[in-house]
Amino acid sequence: MIQTTIIALAALTLALLPPTFGQNQSTKDYKQSVPTAIRAARLLDVKTGALINNAVVLVEGERISAVGSALSIPAGASIIDLGDMTLLPGLIDCHTHLLASRLTSRDGEYGTMLLTKSQAYRALEGASNARRTLMAGYTAVRDVESEGAGYADVALRDAIDRGLVEGPRMKVATRAIAVIGQYQPFGVSPDLPDFPHGAQMISGVEEARRAVREQIGYGADLIKIYADWRYPTLTIEEISVIVEEAHKAGRRVAAHATTTEGIRNSVTAGVDSIEHGFRVDRPTLELMKQKGVWWVPTYGRRFESFTAITDDEIRRRANASMSNLQKMLQTARDLGVKIAAGWDASTEKDQGANARDIVALNAAGLTNLEALRAATISGAELLGWQDMLGSLEPGKLADIVAVSGNPLTDIKQVEHVLFVMKGGVVIKDEHKVCK
Repeated sequence: MIQTTIIALAALTLALLPPTFGQNQSTKDYKQSVPTAIRAARLLDVKTGALINNAVVLVEGERISAVGSALSIPAGASIIDLGDMTLLPGLIDCHTHLLASRLTSRDGEYGTMLLTKSQAYRALEGASNARRTLMAGYTAVRDVESEGAGYADVALRDAIDRGLVEGPRMKVATRAIAVIGQYQPFGVSPDLPDFPHGAQMISGVEEARRAVREQIGYGADLIKIYADWRYPTLTIEEISVIVEEAHKAGRRVAAHATTTEGIRNSVTAGVDSIEHGFRVDRPTLELMKQKGVWWVPTYGRRFESFTAITDDEIRRRANASMSNLQKMLQTARDLGVKIAAGWDASTEKDQGANARDIVALNAAGLTNLEALRAATISGAELLGWQDMLGSLEPGKLADIVAVSGNPLTDIKQVEHVLFVMKGGVVIKDEHKVCK
């Protein structure tokens, strides 16, 4: 009851923002009086990999009506001329934590975050992070756990949908599910049994079933589990019942799994995606391909953690681990395992830096186009929004971004998005500043 009241207060806080704040950003109620024509030197067709020169995208209301080279522009249309830029679909991140804003990733700061920040405050931090993410060109995200903020991610999702705050379209996992004693914060005194945790802690099949039903009842779009931490935790039986309950309600299951056994247990039990998967092996990748399980490797965060290591011995061991992970990414690509991009931001400085994951995937061996697909058309498919998002085609939502130059030859351009449109509404336009 207390937690529900806190979440209601968080939602109320967002709802009481001045009505003009998000009024022009609503993608549901916004009506354009005239069509808009967006012109640019190039447009990337992420499906075929082809570049369309002298590109024109016609937008009517919140959707794309036509795409092509040197299209005829209707009389009276509003024209946005982006010059020597490349148009891309709105980017998609499939592993975010918008409610997490620690200063660093140190374990102690996680407990401090839970102890010192109210859920209403966490919701407002999430609104700020959502805006930063949108301004970076990400028009849709899969938020895989509120990290101790309860159901505040549901409130944030709904506030964005209503146009109260600026942010990407969201699918949210709410609290996530972990085994008792095997999720953050660690090291809390046993004299404090009610100290808050970052996930919903369960033990046994029926507690797992109840947690899924509760989270769906409070608005979860998907279910997130922790199949392991330092060792495998959830049993195959527990994971199986979570999958059963989620699929019955039309929800997918994302499994945090980093150990070889934890990954295999999750795939065997029928999850829809493996998050991280750092110690995956070829036999498990083959099983993932067979069962259609997605991989969200969050490679960028792993790569950046590796580059920050200064101890020679730790770096030697980490180098072996990174080399194997790169090999498995290339193996997954060759096997046809479906890969989606996910940055896994959980600290303040990483929010809005999502495109670094695309760059890292390219450095790991994916081609520029493959890395871009992981953050566009593949992300849309994992979200179940492939009919609305992921590519620039007639009938899809007008989620459009633009970068300088050609990302097929310079992938780092995605880190500097200069133009963002979401649902036919211009959110950001810095191309004039750069002229």
